Amino acid sequence: MCPTLRFTYEDYLQLPENCRYEIVDGDPFMVPAPTPNHQRVSRKLGRFLDDYVTERNLGEVFHAPCDLLLSDFDVVQPDIFYISNERMSIIKEKNIQGTPDLVVEIVCAGTAFRDRGIKQKLYARAGVKEYWIVDPEARTIDVMALGPHGYLLVGVYRKEETLQSPPLPGLAIPLGRIF
Repeated sequence: MCPTLRFTYEDYLQLPENCRYEIVDGDPFMVPAPTPNHQRVSRKLGRFLDDYVTERNLGEVFHAPCDLLLSDFDVVQPDIFYISNERMSIIKEKNIQGTPDLVVEIVCAGTAFRDRGIKQKLYARAGVKEYWIVDPEARTIDVMALGPHGYLLVGVYRKEETLQSPPLPGLAIPLGRIF
């Protein structure tokens, strides 16, 4: 029986730079280039989060591509993620090493399975307090909060609604301005 090869962060650094990769549980995945609509939604949503966090001096918001190391075998580049002031020590010179407070993934046909399954479990295991899955085609955002056995769905917000986040009091994002 052959041993299973698990990629580490050191292996990840040796991968070709002309493609985006992520490693989950030691398995490398090539990440497709985002579509223009994906980028548009990411930019608009990121702007709301950036403004909210900056105005209240709560921490820092990051955008892909930025390496997030959750373990030596788990290296991802979430579309958007937020790190509170209390966790700023995880920000290093070349990457982020630890668990952010919020992760936002924007799904497309090529990433939906990973974002809704594999990465959702990874983020729960790592202790990410809140996870948003943005679906530009359906024009919805699923907001999930970490519970004792994984994520619990807090709400599914649609284009005509205003997203609110329990851990971020006062945050109100009118989704009509995102989609």
